[in-house]
Amino acid sequence: MTKKLLSMGLGAGLLAACASVLAQDGGAAAAPAAAAAVEVVPTLSAGDTAWMLTSTMLVILMVIPGLALFYGGLVRSKNMLSVLAQVFVIFSLITVLWAIYGFTLAFGGEGKFFGGFDKLFLMGIAPDTLSSALKTIPEYVFVAFQSTFAAITVALIVGAFAERIKFAAVIVFSVLWFTFSYIPMAHMVWGGGLLAEDGALDFAGGTVVHINAAVAGLVGAYMLGKRIGFGKEALPPHSLTLTMVGASLLWVGWFGFNAGSAGAANGIAGLAFINTIVATGAAALSWIAAEALHRGKASMLGAASGAVAGLVCITPAAGLVGPMGSIVMGLIAGPLCLWGVSGLKRMLKVDDVCDVFGVHGVGGILGAILTGVFCAKGLGGIEPEGFNMGHQVWVQVKSVLLTIAWSGVVSLVSYKIAALTVGLRVSEESERQGLDITSHGEVAYTR
Repeated sequence: MTKKLLSMGLGAGLLAACASVLAQDGGAAAAPAAAAAVEVVPTLSAGDTAWMLTSTMLVILMVIPGLALFYGGLVRSKNMLSVLAQVFVIFSLITVLWAIYGFTLAFGGEGKFFGGFDKLFLMGIAPDTLSSALKTIPEYVFVAFQSTFAAITVALIVGAFAERIKFAAVIVFSVLWFTFSYIPMAHMVWGGGLLAEDGALDFAGGTVVHINAAVAGLVGAYMLGKRIGFGKEALPPHSLTLTMVGASLLWVGWFGFNAGSAGAANGIAGLAFINTIVATGAAALSWIAAEALHRGKASMLGAASGAVAGLVCITPAAGLVGPMGSIVMGLIAGPLCLWGVSGLKRMLKVDDVCDVFGVHGVGGILGAILTGVFCAKGLGGIEPEGFNMGHQVWVQVKSVLLTIAWSGVVSLVSYKIAALTVGLRVSEESERQGLDITSHGEVAYTR
């Protein structure tokens, strides 16, 4: 049970309390007290509930408007509204599907890959029902909080295939990928499934969210092909101002994402909060430093991208590592993700418009693996029971590899189904004219 709680980033405060009891009363004699502390009697906490409601709203801020503006600024002006529409509609779609069947399949039942149908249509949940995972908040609050994670994960993929995909294809793909990639990954890591049993640590979504989405984006970028003119003419972002605003909203919203994953208003939430500040700042600084050394100038886009890289990297470790460890993780993430969006991108020969894989894939893989290192007590972290660094790093690597393989296969099949049913790519004429007017009949800007 200890490993399961740590992997979810839920109940970490209870584990800290257990450690305190052990330290005060001594070893084996305190074990029964520790076990009793873990088995908490469900009791509503107004403070925990208020924090989780706030965290849920912060994650919504990450998606709409944060992610939408971040991606929207990176595309050309003729495709601005198409990106906004895709993110907005995906959020609407996935949150509804989550309530209908996503929650029960992710957090119900005892399967290794999927949960059960006991809470289909949220059956059995009432206003006074407390969450079985977080015993101090209403279950509706937990459902709402987790719905935002599902929504942002699917929305992240949009940045890879922007500017040339059919809107109908986005919808078909989103439904399929959410059902067969996001839900099982969430269950495997946070719902007591395969990876939780293996002891994988993922506090707030390194594998479930970032690597999962990044692989789907990479597959999509390959399957849709490169944009017209890619590699032959300049295709610059139309508004780095909006991208900076979007990145800032992402950073603010990420406090709900990471600190909210503590599941309570406690010390672990505070740890995740400070880590989300310093890891992000460190990554922004190291990105622009590497950029200045390599290109001679530090860019605003680099600072914003570095910040997102830091946020991604610290996500799986936010409540499990100390602040100094999180700074080191951020310092590594900046230059590595800069390579991901430049050198690696050229090696892969892919048109990933908003560098979903270069930032979320590379940063997510780095963060997932380094979580197994910096959670060590000697490095200021919070060790899981029976911790061995070499073993834990291997467990983390296995979780990364499984995520890549699972998402890759599901993504390939989902794109194929979308291609066979509604088609994937817009016509050349529509792409040249822009998706705003051809897909949605409106434009972002008028003169």
